[in-house]
Amino acid sequence: MSSDPSRAERSLGPFDRAAYALFASRADSRRHERDRRAYRGTNLAVAFDLYVARVYALSLLLAALAAGGVVAVGSALPAGVVESGVATLLERAARIGGRDVGSGVAADAVSLSGRQLTLLVGTSALLVATGVQLAVVYAGGRYLRWLTAARRANIGRTLPSAVRYLNVLASGSDGRRAMLRRVADTDAYGETAVALRKALNTAAMTGNVDEGLRRVARDTPAQDSLAPFLLKFREHADQGSDSLREYLSMESRMLRHQQDRDRQRAEGFLELLAELFVVLLVLPALLVIVLTVMSIISPGLSAPVRTPLGSVTLRALAVYGSAGFILAVGLATAALVSRLRPPDQHVVYRRPASALGTLRTATRNPASAAAAFAPLGIAGFVASVSLGVDTVVSLLVGYVGFSIPVGLVAVRRARLDDAKDHELKDFVHAVSGHVNLGRPFSAAVDHVARDVDLGALNPDVADLALNLQLTTPTVDVETDLRTAALDRFVERVGTPMAEQTVGLVIGALDAGSDTAVVFETLQGEVGRLYHEKRALRSGMLVYVAVGWTTALLVIGISAATSANVFAGFDRLATMSELSGVAVDPGAVDLARDQYRVYVTTQATMLASGWFAGVASRGQYEALLHSGCLVAVCHVVFTGMGLV
Repeated sequence: MSSDPSRAERSLGPFDRAAYALFASRADSRRHERDRRAYRGTNLAVAFDLYVARVYALSLLLAALAAGGVVAVGSALPAGVVESGVATLLERAARIGGRDVGSGVAADAVSLSGRQLTLLVGTSALLVATGVQLAVVYAGGRYLRWLTAARRANIGRTLPSAVRYLNVLASGSDGRRAMLRRVADTDAYGETAVALRKALNTAAMTGNVDEGLRRVARDTPAQDSLAPFLLKFREHADQGSDSLREYLSMESRMLRHQQDRDRQRAEGFLELLAELFVVLLVLPALLVIVLTVMSIISPGLSAPVRTPLGSVTLRALAVYGSAGFILAVGLATAALVSRLRPPDQHVVYRRPASALGTLRTATRNPASAAAAFAPLGIAGFVASVSLGVDTVVSLLVGYVGFSIPVGLVAVRRARLDDAKDHELKDFVHAVSGHVNLGRPFSAAVDHVARDVDLGALNPDVADLALNLQLTTPTVDVETDLRTAALDRFVERVGTPMAEQTVGLVIGALDAGSDTAVVFETLQGEVGRLYHEKRALRSGMLVYVAVGWTTALLVIGISAATSANVFAGFDRLATMSELSGVAVDPGAVDLARDQYRVYVTTQATMLASGWFAGVASRGQYEALLHSGCLVAVCHVVFTGMGLV
C-alpha cells in the first residue's frame, strides 16, 4: 500500500511532504497491522503510509497545542490556587488510602517553590500532551475501522438489487465488462457500484477483468457477501453466458431471501426498541413528579449545588437533566429507526439551488418547505419574546410555527408519491401487455398514455410518450433519446420505486436484452417493491401509535399531578402552622413546580413526535408529529391554568 516517496513528495503540499518524511515509516510497524487491514476495506484516495503520516503529524500538533494551553493556564494561575488544588488531591488520595489526613495534608499546609511549580506545570503539560497524542493516533485507527464497517453495511444493503439488475442484463448481448460497467455507473447501488468501479479500473490497468475482480474480492470489507459473489461471477462468466445467467438467477433469489430475513430481524429489533423507548420516556417524567413530591418531606433536595453555570438546586438539576435526557433519547431512537428503514424505502428530497426555485416548489417539496418556512418559525419566536413570553415557551412557539407547515407539505408529497407508485405498478403491467403483443416500447407507452387512466401518473406518462417520439439528435451527437426520456420520467416521478424499476428498464434495453424478458422481470420487481412498501407502511403504523400513546399518557399524568397533587401540597404548606404538620413553605412553589413539569412534558412531546414521525415516513413527518404534540401539550396546560 505504500507509494513511491519521490513521486509522493512531488505531488503533495508542504504539510504532507513534512509529515511523510517524518512519519511514513511508522506505517510499517506491527502496531498498525490492524489499521492496514482496515484500510484495504476503505475507499480512501490517499496511500496508507501517507494517511498514517498525517495522523501522527496531526497528533503532535494537537499535543503541542494542549501542552501549551496547560503551561499558559498554569503560569497564569496564582500560586495559592495551584497549592490548594494539590492539597485537595493529596487529601482525597489519603482518604482513599485510609490514612489519617490530619497530619499536614490540609489546604494551607502545601507550599511550593517556584521551581516546584514549574516542574509540576511541566509534568502536567507532558502528561496531557502524551494523552492527546495517543488519543489522536487511536482515533485515526478507529476511523478506518468505522469506514470499513460503514462500507460493509452499505454493500449488504445494495448487493441484492445490483445482482437482480445483473440478472436482467445477462439476457442481453453485453459482455461481462459492459454488464459490470452499467451497474458501476448506477449511483443507486452505493458501495457495490463503487467496488465494481474499482474492479473495472484495475482491469483497465492490467487488461484483465478477472484480476480486477480478484483484487476487489480480496480487499472488500464484505468478505461474506460481495467477495464470494465476485469470485463465483468470474467463474461462471468463464464457463459461458448460459452458466452466468443460471448463476445470477439463483443468486438473486438467494439474496432476496436473505434480505427478507434481515428485514424480519430488523422488525424484531424495532419491537424491542419501541418497548425500551416507552420506558425511557415515561420514567424521567415520573421521576420529576416524584422528586417534586419528595422535596416537601426531604429538604435536602432543595440544597444548592455548584455547577460551571452557577448555583442550582439538586431538584432543578434533576428536572432539567431529565428533559435533556429525554431529548437525547428521542434523537437517538429516531436515528436508529431511520437506519432500520430499508434503503429502497427511503426518500431523499433536494431543493433547487436558486431561491426562486425553492419558493416555487415550497408547497410540494419538503426540503424547499423547510427553507421557506424557517423565517416563519424565527418570526414566531421573536414575536413571543417581544410580548414577554417565557424563553422556553417562545422557542416552542417558533418550533410549532416552523414544523407543522413543513410536515403538512411532507404528508401531501408522500400521499402523491404513494398514488404515483400505485399507478406505476399498473403502468408497468399495461406496457408489458402491449410489449408481449409485439408492439415497440415507444408505441406501447403511447398507447397506454392515450387509453389508460393512471390518475396521478397521467402527466408523467404523457410527457414520457411525447419524449419517446422525438427523433432529433442534439449537438451532432447521436443521443440515446429513449434513455434520456426514461431518465426524465424517473426524475419527474421522483420515488425510489420509479428509480429502481424504470432504471432497470433503461439499462436492460440499452444492453440489448430481450424486451419480453425485461418486462416479465420488471412486473415481478415492481410487484415485490410495492408489496414491501405497503407492508412496511402497515407495520410502522404500530410504532406511530406507540409514540402518540406515550405522549398523551405523559400529558395526562403530568397535567393531573400538577393540577391536583401539587395544589394539595401547596395548601398543606400554607396551613402547616395550623395543622401542626412540619412542611417547609419554601419547598413548595406551585408556579415553579408546574413550570418544571411542563418543560419535562414538552421534552417528552418532542421525543415522542420524532419517534412517531420517523417511523411513519421520515424526518420531515417527524416535524409534523412533534409540532402537533407540542401544541396539544401547550393547549392542555394553558387550558388548565398550569402555565
